[in-house]
Amino acid sequence: MNLPNKITLLRVILIPVMLIIPLFGIRATILGINVGNLIILAIFLIASFTDFLDGYIARKNDLVTDFGKFLDPIADKLLVITALIMLVEMRIIPGWIPIIIIAREFIVSGIRMIAAGKGTVIAASWYGKVKTVSQMVAISLAFISNYSFLSFATLSLRGFDLILNFLMTIAMLFAVAATIYSGVDYFNNSKDLILKSK
Repeated sequence: MNLPNKITLLRVILIPVMLIIPLFGIRATILGINVGNLIILAIFLIASFTDFLDGYIARKNDLVTDFGKFLDPIADKLLVITALIMLVEMRIIPGWIPIIIIAREFIVSGIRMIAAGKGTVIAASWYGKVKTVSQMVAISLAFISNYSFLSFATLSLRGFDLILNFLMTIAMLFAVAATIYSGVDYFNNSKDLILKSK
């Protein structure tokens, strides 16, 4: 249980903390944004930063372990999926968005299992990193949006609400596109391995 693994474990612990915040029923607002959502956003951003931090420390100090390799991707997926489901429950985003993202993770995990069984490691691509960053940006914007996905298209929003909802919608669509593309890229890079498994 070295430092990077402790940081990864902290990310896992922060996930149920995010889930608890809505139970307090916080109604106060700051600049029109619900304080409870701002607290959730702060926790999400801290947890997201630990994703970078644990990997950086592990690589720099040669502290990469099998436990870290196992826990880190699970912590990442749990964080993103939990945040997306919370946003669906808050009626900020539609259910098809997390469905696409979760489906991609299942497919990639299946490919990794096949690769691991053959003693092959498929390196993470640049597209995968874009996918991760775009998801975190989109989720962050969604937590501070007072209106649901595509609300700006109703032409009923004005000023800051209009701009924020537009940015959140575009960021979420980009995150979905990046998720799909990175999944296709992952499949293309491993299709020979999958076909050989038959």
